[in-house]
Amino acid sequence: MRELMPELEDWLKDGERVAIAIVVSTWGSAPRPAGSYMAINEDGEIAGSVSGGCVESAVVNAAKEVLKNQKPQRLHFNVADETAWNVGLSCGGEIDIFVHAADRSVLQDLLPKIKADLPVAISTVITGPDAGAQSFAVASSNGANADQSAVISALPAVNKTGDVEEFVNPIHPSPTLIMIGGVHIAAVLAKLADEMSFRSVIIDPRKAFASKERFEHVKRVLNEWPQHAMDELHLSKATAVTSLSHDPKIDDPALIAALNSPAFYVGALGSSRTQAARRERLRAAGVSEENLDRLHAPIGIEIGAETPEEIALAIMAQVIAEYRKENKRQKWRM
Repeated sequence: MRELMPELEDWLKDGERVAIAIVVSTWGSAPRPAGSYMAINEDGEIAGSVSGGCVESAVVNAAKEVLKNQKPQRLHFNVADETAWNVGLSCGGEIDIFVHAADRSVLQDLLPKIKADLPVAISTVITGPDAGAQSFAVASSNGANADQSAVISALPAVNKTGDVEEFVNPIHPSPTLIMIGGVHIAAVLAKLADEMSFRSVIIDPRKAFASKERFEHVKRVLNEWPQHAMDELHLSKATAVTSLSHDPKIDDPALIAALNSPAFYVGALGSSRTQAARRERLRAAGVSEENLDRLHAPIGIEIGAETPEEIALAIMAQVIAEYRKENKRQKWRM
C-alpha cells in the first residue's frame, strides 16, 4: 500500500474514483506475494502491481467494470486456464485477486497513518453480503491493545467466520537506514534508500557535511555526536546502520551503540587494514566477539565498486539482503 500513496493522494485530491486490487492468495511461483496491492483510477491509470506484469491488463479491465457497477470481483488465474495463458501467467503459478471500489473516507483516514509510519492492519471483506467493505486498525504505541498488536504483527491472511471471509493485511513501519557521516556516498545512499522505501537518517556533528539542503531525501538530519543521537533513535530489528565518515571519533561511538543493539545490519566503510584496527578499538571498548562478528566490514557486497555511486549501490544491496533474511525470521514485511 505504501508504494501506491503518491498516486492515491493525487487521485483523491482530484476527486477520482479508484478501484483497489489485492492479491489475497497465491500458489506455486506466483510473482507477487499475498498482500500486494494495485490501484486503478477511472482513466485506467495504475499504481503498484499484483503480478509484476502477468495479469495486470485483465485486472485493469475488471477494475473498470467494478467502478462502473460497484460490484467487487474475485479473479483466479491458473496456468492450466486458457484465460491465464492469454494474460501471460505462464510461469507455473496461481493467483487470487480481489478487486473492489475504494472507500474514499477509509483511504483519507488510512493514508496519513501509513505516511506517519504507524503500524496498521487493513481489513477487506472478500466474500459475503458486505464484500468490498474496508476498515483498518492502528497498533497502539504503548502496546495497550494486545489483540490489535497481534493482528498487526502477523502475516497477510484470510480469516473466515461462517460464510464471510475477510482479508487482513498488516502494513509495518518502514525499515530505517542510519548513515554516520555526511559524505558523498551517504548522499547517494540516501536516494537509494528512499527508492527502496527505507526511512533514512544522517548523523554528523559537522553541519557543513550534513544539512537538510544537501540531504533532501533524508527524513532526519541530526547534527549531534553519535553517542547522543543513537540513544534518541531507539534502534530495533528493523534498523540498519552504516558507518561512513572515516573518522574514528564519529564512527566508533556509533558502531559501539549499533553492535550492542538489535539492529539487523551494521556496516563500516574502510579497507581490511582499517577494519583490523577498528575491531581492536571496538574490542577494547567492550564490544563482545559475538557482536563484532555482526559487523559487515569492508561494507557492501563485492562488485568491484570504485565510485561513490557504485559503493552506495553495493551497500544498499547488502542491506536489502540482510533485511530480507530478518524479514523471514521475524515474519514481518514492508
